[in-house]
Order: sequence, then structure tokens, then C-alpha cells
Amino acid sequence: MTAAPSRRSLLAGGTAAAVTTPLFAGSAAAAPSTRAVGGHGGRPVVPGADVAAAAGWRMLRGRKVGVVSNPTGVLRDASHVVDSMAARDELRIMGVFGPEHGFRGSAQAGESEPEFKDPRTGLTVYDAYGADGAKMAALFRKADVDTIVFDIQDVGVRFYTYIWTMYHAMVAARDIGASFVVLDRPNPIGRRADGPLLRSGFASGVGLKPIIQQHGMTVGELARYFNGELLPQEGEGGRVELEVVQVRGWSPRTTAQQTGLPWVPPSPNVPTPDTATAYAGTGYFEGTNLSEGRGTTLPFQFIGAPFLDHHYSDRLNALRLPGVRFREGYFVPTFSKHQGKTCAGVQLLVTDPARYQAVPTAVAMLREAMRYDDFAWRKDADPKRPFWIDKLSGSPRLREMLDAGRSTEEVTGAWRSEVRDFERARRQYLLYR
Repeated sequence: MTAAPSRRSLLAGGTAAAVTTPLFAGSAAAAPSTRAVGGHGGRPVVPGADVAAAAGWRMLRGRKVGVVSNPTGVLRDASHVVDSMAARDELRIMGVFGPEHGFRGSAQAGESEPEFKDPRTGLTVYDAYGADGAKMAALFRKADVDTIVFDIQDVGVRFYTYIWTMYHAMVAARDIGASFVVLDRPNPIGRRADGPLLRSGFASGVGLKPIIQQHGMTVGELARYFNGELLPQEGEGGRVELEVVQVRGWSPRTTAQQTGLPWVPPSPNVPTPDTATAYAGTGYFEGTNLSEGRGTTLPFQFIGAPFLDHHYSDRLNALRLPGVRFREGYFVPTFSKHQGKTCAGVQLLVTDPARYQAVPTAVAMLREAMRYDDFAWRKDADPKRPFWIDKLSGSPRLREMLDAGRSTEEVTGAWRSEVRDFERARRQYLLYR
């Protein structure tokens, strides 16, 4: 492809030290169509978007570009990448594609922004939330794009929907012959891998393909994994031409707070990095009749219900779970479950992120909540898979083991081999050490 040299010169920033390397260095079959761009470097942490912007977006010149992004697609100065691109006359930005919550972030959970003309840039913004590969391909054809740029801050959990928007966009780009560029960002909860694997038959919008719950990868690394492991199974087209613009100066041991990067809430109920840290486990409470803190200032850190009491925090603290404490807390949700009612429960306080284990902690919290007679699993309108917790956890196993009174150690031990297998499978796709 004639544009390849310009991409290398852009993302190398004119220095020999950042020469492009094959994305799939450990997978010869994938090497021809995939490249990784950028380097680790030193401080400060520089997201892939800033690496590309610093070189004037030269990689996109001569291309018909579509951008999949949301409010988190910002540069270090907090300006949006789409605004930066649209301001350059030499770039052809054909359209923007908004995921759940929308491109500018005006929609709540489970909602999106309808197609509109962005008043700042004049670009058409297409509603991509819930679009599968076929619908996404139709949107890309409508916008007449040949290159898709993905820039969204993920939070590192399978049931957070943006990674599945990326997956569908990769399938669509492959099917229309477009290239796919990921502007990579740090995973705010690091490299830890944990939780159950999604089982066949439980695919949904909150978990499309068989990866474990806390995957421990950046979106760029996940894109590599998708391209090497999952896309070849999706239809007959094989892989997409993929480039990942790497984050410079970042280690998976660096917390989100330590990066010095602005935290833009990736969705209305993930207002801080602390929320993301808790959400990897407490997202399970969306599958119960307890409030997960929506409608409060501490979503996914406040967990409670009108039928809980002060014994809940006492029992959790007595377990001495690593890296976490539980403050007895009371709150009144302004919307969502138990709206307008006083809920008793806990505020989850991570005291040591290096020791904190989000998924086992949440399992222990569920077990203690189940001691209350009014506890119930939330049901939805799906007659074949009526329990929302099964979609979040990837199978009925978690719910059935807890209903049977199994211990936290037994429940979390049930997926230990799945975590080991996933860690082995992901190894060749990792970019950061």
C-alpha cells in the first residue's frame, strides 16, 4: 500500500528509535496486514492520539476517514481528536460514529445520540450503538470511508460495551476493504486478568465473544487479539488491515491517577478512575435488585438497598479482603433502582490497588448480600436467558454456584484455568511491559 511509508514517518515522529514493527511478531500468519506504531519512551505518558497529532495526522492524508469516538477521545490539552482533525484542510473526515452514550456524550446508559450534524465541525455523526458488523459496514459505505480511526477510553472489563463497538467496526472495515487504526490509550485498571470466560450461548451487547471478564489489555492490544484470534472466525474475510498507534511512556503497573492524563468520564456513571477500579467487580450488582450506586455521586462504589443494614459492612470488613475496606454508607438514588428511597449499604474504598482483586471482592459482596431475605437476581425480557447476571458473568455458573451456597474460593476457583489459558493466548498480542 503506497500510504505505508508515510504512516511510518508520521508515527516515528522523524526519529529512528520509533520505527514501525510488526504487530504480530509472534504470529507469522498475521504479520503481513498488521503493524504496531510508536514506542514506550519515558515520561510523560503520551496517548496514541497525541503521538499522531504531534506529527500532523500525516498518516491520514489522502484517506477518506471515519472516526469512531466519544468524549474520551481527547488530546493531553483536552481538545477532541475529531476537532483537531477537522481543523486541518488537508484531511478528509467523512463522518463520525458514536457508540453508547453518543459521540458528544449526551445519552445515558443504554441510549445513544441519533444521527445529527455536529455543530462544531459540521460533520455528520452516525448512531453506531448496537450496530453489528453488517449495519456498521452499511454506515461506513454511506459515509464513503476507506480508513476507520478508533479512539475511545476503555475501562478494561468485558461487559463495558465500547470494545464490542470496536469489534463490530473491525469486522465492518474488513468487509468493505477499509483499514483500521487504533489510537491506543492506557488501561486504567492495569494488566491483571481475572474472572470467568464468556460461554457459548451467552453472547450479548455486554459480552460478544469469549474473553475473560477483566481482560487486562488496552484497546490496541485487544484489537490485535481480536484480529488474530476472533476475526478469522467471523465470516470469510479473515483479518482487517490493522495499525495500533501505541501509548508512549506507559507501563501497565501505572495507575490512571499516575499517568497525569485528564480523566474524561467514558460514560456518565464512570466519573473517576476509582469508579473504573471498582466497576470491574461491582458491575455484577447490575444483575441484582441492589442499587449499584447509579443516581448517586459514587456509582459502583456505593452498593446498597433499602433492605440492607449496618451488618453488611461489618461482615465484609470481617473477611479482611486484600486492598479494600467497606465504609457503612447510606444514600438515596436520584434515578435507577430504588429511586428516592434510602438505601443502606457500603462505600467500597480501595486502599491498595496493587492488592485489590475486583472480581473476588464482588463475589464476596454478593455472597454477603444473599444473606438478606429480600435479595433477588434481576430478570429481563429474554425468556431463554432471563437473568442479567448470567450475561454479565458470561454463563449461569456464577449464579448457580452462589445459589448453591458455594464459597468465594470455590466460585472464583471455577474459572482459574480459564484465566490461565487466556493469559497464554493474549501474550503474543501485548504491547506494553
